[in-house]
Amino acid sequence: MTDRGGIFRQNANADARLAAIVDSSYDAIIGKNLNSIITDWNQAAERMFGYSAEEAVGQSILMLLPEHMHNEEAEIIGRIRRGEGVGSHETTRKRKDGSLIAVSITVSPIRNNTGEIIGASQIARDISAAKESERRIRLLMREVNHRVKNQFAVILSMVRETSKRSTDPREFEEMIRARIMALSRSHDLLVTTEWAGASLFDLVQEHLKPFGHEDRISLSGPLLTLQSNAVQNLGMAFHELGTNSSKYGALASEGGHIEITWKVKTGPEAQRRFHLVWHETSGGAATARKAPERKGFGTVVLQRVAPQSLSGSSSLERSPEGVKWALEAPLEAIVVPQLGAEDGSDFKG
Repeated sequence: MTDRGGIFRQNANADARLAAIVDSSYDAIIGKNLNSIITDWNQAAERMFGYSAEEAVGQSILMLLPEHMHNEEAEIIGRIRRGEGVGSHETTRKRKDGSLIAVSITVSPIRNNTGEIIGASQIARDISAAKESERRIRLLMREVNHRVKNQFAVILSMVRETSKRSTDPREFEEMIRARIMALSRSHDLLVTTEWAGASLFDLVQEHLKPFGHEDRISLSGPLLTLQSNAVQNLGMAFHELGTNSSKYGALASEGGHIEITWKVKTGPEAQRRFHLVWHETSGGAATARKAPERKGFGTVVLQRVAPQSLSGSSSLERSPEGVKWALEAPLEAIVVPQLGAEDGSDFKG
């Protein structure tokens, strides 16, 4: 004899397990009839779309579709009536507060005990984070493409200008290698922040590290996050200054010292200006070679390339006592918008 009570209990248990699975799912699971009226609504659907089950059940599922996409639901229901499923596809839905959300949905027919199609089960997965990640990757790739082309142009300029001022192939190779490595150091700083900028303090340290003598170098100024263009051009300037100092200046002389200071001032018409000064003194008796009289690529960078690229101006003074390079530029050409520190937020080291 068939134990109908046992079968009933098994079915009830199966239904309860199924209901628990549906309710605990991280994906929104929505049931609807063939008129697109919502019949079932799990907790994930409530979290995703903002409607409680009491608000959603009995309403048309069109409330989740942007108005211009209502035809999509008609096409889905048409396929369900024919017994076809709708495979996973990406689309857009609308939350209770009117905001849009990117989702991946799958729709399958629901049949009764006799096999008749009476509705549809729709599973929606929030893919907004994945879509945002894709968007950021596309933006980053475009930025990288732009920066790589810009780096190529800078390198070609370096090769051209260095070749004009070098007669020794070995010297030419050494200088080009050092300058490309300097560009690479600036590039590395930008990559770590996804091209969002780099700290001026970090930039100075990174470019002066290869020359050693950190105890002879002091930095002082507000904490600033530099734009990528400023990172590249100031990085080139610091490399040229450091190279010159290690060969002919403070870092090649006993007792030599380099002081790098920067500040933000308010100029005419309340325009904020960036001021940076590199001041090195040789200290005691010089032990380095005498600096060449000819105008090298480093001088071109300091007097023309860096200031012009930053819409600013510069001055370069050389004397037996040392070197002083000063740069002034509009603050908006230097710092990442809204991230420049005020004059009071100083770093000294």
